[in-house]
Amino acid sequence: MRRAVLLGVPGTKRTVYLNHAAEQEGVPLAVLDWEGWREHLPEGELFLKIDPPRWDSSALGDLERLTEAYKKELDALNRLTGERQAEYLNSPSAIAWLLDKRRCKERLMEAGLPVTELLGQDPAGPDGYLSEAAAHKPSACGRIRNMEELLEEMSRHRTFQVFIKPVCGSGGAGVCAFRIQPGTGRMMLYTCAADAPDGLWNTKRLRACSGREQIRHILDQLLAMDCVVERWYARAMHGAYSCDFRGVVQGGRVDHLLARLSRGPITNLQLNNHPLPAEEAGLTSGQREMVEDLCERAAGCFPGLWSVGIDLLLEKGSLTPRIIEMNAQGDLIYQDIYGENIIYRRQAERMKRWLSA
Repeated sequence: MRRAVLLGVPGTKRTVYLNHAAEQEGVPLAVLDWEGWREHLPEGELFLKIDPPRWDSSALGDLERLTEAYKKELDALNRLTGERQAEYLNSPSAIAWLLDKRRCKERLMEAGLPVTELLGQDPAGPDGYLSEAAAHKPSACGRIRNMEELLEEMSRHRTFQVFIKPVCGSGGAGVCAFRIQPGTGRMMLYTCAADAPDGLWNTKRLRACSGREQIRHILDQLLAMDCVVERWYARAMHGAYSCDFRGVVQGGRVDHLLARLSRGPITNLQLNNHPLPAEEAGLTSGQREMVEDLCERAAGCFPGLWSVGIDLLLEKGSLTPRIIEMNAQGDLIYQDIYGENIIYRRQAERMKRWLSA
């Protein structure tokens, strides 16, 4: 007997709206809670969609622990294919790969795709960024462990503004935008990380800090974790807002493209920034085709990935597209689920084809 199963958190928007789509397609969908999933896994051949679990902490210091626990669950799911018939919307190994921002970006660079480059130590290209030839090496991007090391790297490569992100974060967790004026040494840090006596916590409020010691205190805590440091490109503008995009690629094609508008440097919609349908963002047909082609090429770099969310920007001035990051579970777009629910309908259609094969 064949069964379509969603492994996730019952009652969330992800679960509710995929269920709506499955009902429209006549697909019986079993919802399996992450809590105790091993004991309740249905018998028979399974088509599994894996949604993210609900994490029990907003402390940035817990990100690595939570991610490693999730990877162990993904490893257990991966072993299913060796024990019984199981097919996945996105394979557990593909999801695990994209949980690591550094490994994901290195693979994209190895494929020659334009990205917001990692600021590397050695080996680096002539512009001070990780070279494509070196990108596939596990040790290619060295760790920057505190603010002083960060300033040394930025000075060495004549780079005056960067993004700093925990390797395993999502939803803007711990992301910082940092700039320094080379002449005066004045600094500015934008972050949604809040300082507390027991460490940094993720919030949905963007803060701006200009005091050197306050910035040092935050960056030293953040960089003590494993972080990537990326070149900060000025984004194209839409009116008074900086603008980038989230594309959702499914089955090799873009099913949804959304612009994200922000008055600050961090555009995540979780931070109360402004979504805008891509067709209202002023893209020409050629520019949209270029953006969608880059999204589809990026998705093709990861076998086992049928559905993926891709964040990318257009450089201010040149409008060159560059991939910021990718999310193997980046398919929840409120503007879609409250509209035609196309993304989840396409997933339900795939389940229906598998059930009837």
